[in-house]
Amino acid sequence: MADWDDTKQRQGFGSVPRAGDPVARAETFDAGLRSHMLKIYNYMSSGVLLTGLVALLTARSGLAMTFASGPLMWLVALSPLAIVFAMSFGAKKFSQGTLQLMFWGFAVLMGLSLSTIFLVYTGASIAVTFFATAGAFAGLSLFGYTTKKNLQGFGTFLVMGVIGLLIAMVINIFLQSTVMTMAISFIGVLIFAGLTAYDTQRLKAEYQFVKGTEFAGKAIIMGALTLYLDFINMFLFLLRFMGSRD
Repeated sequence: MADWDDTKQRQGFGSVPRAGDPVARAETFDAGLRSHMLKIYNYMSSGVLLTGLVALLTARSGLAMTFASGPLMWLVALSPLAIVFAMSFGAKKFSQGTLQLMFWGFAVLMGLSLSTIFLVYTGASIAVTFFATAGAFAGLSLFGYTTKKNLQGFGTFLVMGVIGLLIAMVINIFLQSTVMTMAISFIGVLIFAGLTAYDTQRLKAEYQFVKGTEFAGKAIIMGALTLYLDFINMFLFLLRFMGSRD
């Protein structure tokens, strides 16, 4: 005869998970993680779209020429970098509202800075490169989110690659080598493609440490900034290959 003792009965279809049930906890965690990552992607994509809109409007207004040379060029180029450093080192000190304002301000300044690409490349090639980058970013980020492979070991290698890339770019300012420019662009695409997958996995793993804390909201903004930088850098390096010059 079947044993109908409730204490031994297995949980079947349609049953409600008991409090403290590992399955229930896992489902709650997964739902919270999906919400956390979705907020990061929403912030990141909104920032990218704001940058693109500002860049396009600035180029069409004729102001892009103003930012292409002179003192304003350095102001517009270096201001976003200053904000990134301020957000990175002051994330714990700044309030969530302040970080939000800094993020949107950063996106606007990046739009002003990137408006100059419309002076070099055709609008059609910029659009094609943007959508190609968006597709690649989506695939790489999905890989980073779903893969069971630990990408942690690639992190140090990729960061060192970024440092090496910056040094090579500074050197090439003086050399003006076309071959070196193309090599830098190719390596840059690979590095930021790898960082997209790595950073996605890192942000996913970070959730378990920030969930339920006062830093959770800040972590969303900082995560969006990280993925934004991966996207924009991959786009700019790819543009050197796919962009058609005016």
